[in-house]
Amino acid sequence: MSNLLATSFDFLANGFMHVSGWEIFIFTLIVTHITIVSVTIFLHRCQAHRALDLHAIPSHFFRFWLWLTTGQVTKEWTSIHRKHHAKCETEEDPHSPVTRGIKKVFWQGAELYRAESKNKETMLKYGHGTPDDWLERNLYARFTWHGVALMLIIDVLLFGVIGLTVWAVQMLWIPVNAAGIINGIGHYWGYRNYDCTDASTNIIPIGILIGGEELHNNHHTFGTSAKFSTKWYEFDIGWMYISLLEAIGLAKVKKVAPAPKLLAPDTLVNQTTLQSVIANRYEVMAKYTKSIKKMWRAELEHLRNKAKLEDEFLASSKKLLHCEPAKLQASDMQQLMELFVHSKALKTMHEMRIELTMLWERSNDTREQLVHKLHDWCARAEESGIHALQEFALRLRRYA
Repeated sequence: MSNLLATSFDFLANGFMHVSGWEIFIFTLIVTHITIVSVTIFLHRCQAHRALDLHAIPSHFFRFWLWLTTGQVTKEWTSIHRKHHAKCETEEDPHSPVTRGIKKVFWQGAELYRAESKNKETMLKYGHGTPDDWLERNLYARFTWHGVALMLIIDVLLFGVIGLTVWAVQMLWIPVNAAGIINGIGHYWGYRNYDCTDASTNIIPIGILIGGEELHNNHHTFGTSAKFSTKWYEFDIGWMYISLLEAIGLAKVKKVAPAPKLLAPDTLVNQTTLQSVIANRYEVMAKYTKSIKKMWRAELEHLRNKAKLEDEFLASSKKLLHCEPAKLQASDMQQLMELFVHSKALKTMHEMRIELTMLWERSNDTREQLVHKLHDWCARAEESGIHALQEFALRLRRYA
């Protein structure tokens, strides 16, 4: 009897594995990472955005693993995420911190998902093209909680009582990291490579912990790209896995963010230049913002010492200059007008930025008219006498 009790207590304490605390910790990191990879590659990049096609082997593995570790239905996740992009930062966005508050999204992101998953209109409008086979209908979508229950049993059998903690971490990993951090902080705090229309940010340039989802501003700018990193210093581990899958024939990338090709200097502006500028418009405007920053540094001494503008006014004006003009309020424009009284160069750069964006916002102009406008814009920039603007115009001519 005592041997039976000792065996029972030993099993409760250690499970079948009898491993150390460090080994359990490493196991937990591995399984939660697999879950993140399943979300970013299968649910996000493959299903929601169709940025890549997956072979049946990884596709079925990801579906099964997500059933075990999240109980997430593919159609529900895909529908809600597509609606988020379609209605981003509006009242109809299922989880925008801009409209719902950062605390609400961070702490109750999973609840917001569950509430939206009950919206039949969302499922019908945005859920097209998701799996609808026998497994999906009769297992994954029908018995959503059975998978996580099976995962609980597996964890307890492997590790004993501590398996409950392992399971709890697995269950919290996606609600905290995806629903909370990405949907919350990823629209609230961080850096922005591109001034896209929403509030998305890159949290950090190294996308490992959340599978590359940390590069959220890049993703919102190039929504259908299978690769989230765009700068040399950024790393997207999800893209690394996709590249490995493609190398062994288990995935096929359909689209990545456009990368501009530059011709030799003194290139004439033509339809190819126009097409490349429009296709790379976010990169173009990111470069233009850098030119404005360069001009600001050149003008700062004059604005501070000769124009006698206060540091607080200069700091806020600098931020306004970096913003997309369409996002500026009337009070913002009034402040910039006060600034431009003391800097003709900054005024010119601001006005020409607005003109440049009109190239891809004009719907009635013919291609010939747009080419002419781009050629005229480059010519005026080169004749402006503003070094930062001249350098930018010379680069713009080289787009191909």
